[in-house]
Amino acid sequence: FDSLPPAHYKETMNTILMWMQQSETKLSMPQVAIAEYEIMEQRLRELKALQSSLQEQQKGLNYLSTTVEGLSRKAPAEVSQSYRSEVEVVLGRWKKLSVQLAEHCQKLEERMTKLQRFQNDIKTLKKWMAEVDVFLKEEWPALGDSEALEKQLEQC
Repeated sequence: FDSLPPAHYKETMNTILMWMQQSETKLSMPQVAIAEYEIMEQRLRELKALQSSLQEQQKGLNYLSTTVEGLSRKAPAEVSQSYRSEVEVVLGRWKKLSVQLAEHCQKLEERMTKLQRFQNDIKTLKKWMAEVDVFLKEEWPALGDSEALEKQLEQC
């Protein structure tokens, strides 16, 4: 019995595997081009919540690692190797998932910054176009009024 992990080990392993499966599914959703800042904010909140959840699950992962270390001292080599391999696979998936999650957050934040800049540029351009429109609709000065013509030329 010393070579078998405690019942809590299997429960923790199943919980982490299920959590990773759900998270991988969420991250595997195709990334679509979004032009609405609010939707992007919502997606970023979801990704940040997933990152928080990742941190919460870290305790379980640490427990699995320390339990397997303890087992490897007591159990026969083939048994401990089997548990070590199982944990290594989980750790590999965990690392890949955390890297993928960080990349998704970073890309989304960059896109949000670009979209915000683009929206600000559009506002500025629209304001300038409205000012130009007003200018073009102004009445032209009389031909003999050289001062008014010069002023208008400067404005152009």
